Amino acid sequence: MQREGALPAGLRLTASDRPGEAQPVPTRDIPAQPWGRIMIGVLLALLIGVIALELNARRLGLRAGDLDNSEVAWVEERVRSDTAEVAIVGDSRILFDTDLDRFETLVGVRPVQLAIHGTSALTLLEDAASNDAFRGLLIVGLADTMFFQPFDGYGGYVRRRNDFTSPSGRAGIEIDHALQRRLAFLDSSYRLSVLAHRLDPDFRPGVEGPKHDIWKLAEVGEERQTYMWPRIETDERLREHARWAWKGFKEKFPFSPGLVAKGHSRAKLAVDKIRARGGEVVFVRPPSSAELRVNEEAQIPKAIGWDVLLRNTRSAGIHFDDLPEARGLNLPEWSHLSRRCATVFTDAYVRRLVQLTPRLKLRADAPSVLNRDHCV
Repeated sequence: MQREGALPAGLRLTASDRPGEAQPVPTRDIPAQPWGRIMIGVLLALLIGVIALELNARRLGLRAGDLDNSEVAWVEERVRSDTAEVAIVGDSRILFDTDLDRFETLVGVRPVQLAIHGTSALTLLEDAASNDAFRGLLIVGLADTMFFQPFDGYGGYVRRRNDFTSPSGRAGIEIDHALQRRLAFLDSSYRLSVLAHRLDPDFRPGVEGPKHDIWKLAEVGEERQTYMWPRIETDERLREHARWAWKGFKEKFPFSPGLVAKGHSRAKLAVDKIRARGGEVVFVRPPSSAELRVNEEAQIPKAIGWDVLLRNTRSAGIHFDDLPEARGLNLPEWSHLSRRCATVFTDAYVRRLVQLTPRLKLRADAPSVLNRDHCV
């Protein structure tokens, strides 16, 4: 039987080979190939590539089970907070410095973690106040300068959280997390595009480039349990870069008396709204190093920030200055506690918390008190 077009086998047929046909579609013979062996070769190459990437990721200190902390993951926890006995909001300090397992071991309640790095705790306090279903205890962790800043920060998406509830978004994060639980090289902070971006120290004079970014600091587990990435403790170059990127907390928005007063007014409205429906609020100030504290105090002195906040909202507060067990803990990059010291701080502030609110009770079988010697 003659093949269409009478061209040698394998040559592509074009419109000129088929005159008179409407809208002719070019065709070409598929040559015989050892497709089975080709497929096996592709799969072997893929397997070797994945193994090489994974071995390199482990060499860099990355771990399987370190999950991306996405907007969708936060929204899922926000939904869980509707019926939670305890929820935590705030910036990255209370996020890094709270050990959810230790919290649960002490009082038998596991809080919902809603803190977001680089975000004003005031933004999240107001979001919690807008959640009419929440009637539990809200722990508001704050860095003073972050709390009173005039913008939301990275967590501005909480005001449009409905954008992250689509079935595709939820399915995508489930697939992503399922793979990240098994593969370390999927860490978004160490993607090739991210690493290549960091090779450029600056874009142009006066414009901050990737060198100025805060690089990977955290490991994130299930239910947004967040700890400091251990490599920050052991790698001097990464640790010094993080300290440099903080810039000593010197370059911040000018905090005028009017701006601070507005922050106090917003906080009072939010706290009053939570209390009106049966909830309660306690403020927590996690540690920061002396190198940062001096500049934080220069911008928002404790007397006009923290002290007025508690008085104005009629709230209980736990400041690390008042916790002997929280003094002298390890802050590798000056702003967040090491993983083990986060457990010590959690132990200290939860034990004080049960003294300040009847909503929590220390379990009869609670473990013994931790102190600085357990982590430094």
